[in-house]
Amino acid sequence: MENKDLNNNWLIASEVELIYKSTVKASQRPQITSSCSAYQIALKAWDSNKIELLEQFKVLMLSSSNKVLGVLEASSGGITGTIVDLRIIFCAILKANAVGFLVVHNHPSGKLVPSEVDRQITRKIKEASKILDIAFLDHLIISKEGYYSFADEGIL
Repeated sequence: MENKDLNNNWLIASEVELIYKSTVKASQRPQITSSCSAYQIALKAWDSNKIELLEQFKVLMLSSSNKVLGVLEASSGGITGTIVDLRIIFCAILKANAVGFLVVHNHPSGKLVPSEVDRQITRKIKEASKILDIAFLDHLIISKEGYYSFADEGIL
């Protein structure tokens, strides 16, 4: 028995839309020149009431001159972790037309030592960025008191 009332809308591919419309002039964008400047910019993008409460993972998308095009909060989790989906990260990076990026996450405990999970996600992001030919500049672990830079430690 055929259903002649079958709706053919399922044939149309759905799209997730991420819009990038800047109201900030290039000259007004902060520029990342080091892990220290990245840390300072990340702190400004963080809710200071949450940095010691729950773990968050953010992406700083960069122009060819390392100016910040935008900050994506890729995930927000619990006290000891958050789930990072590479597809969300790279969807935003590609839509923003970024040529480089860095990722930042906080440890609510204040400990700046990377966990094995931190190292694994860094490796996965690095592999994906190579395939897409997008510069992965650094992964920072931050707290109110300081930061750890994978690039500075030679891990990237």
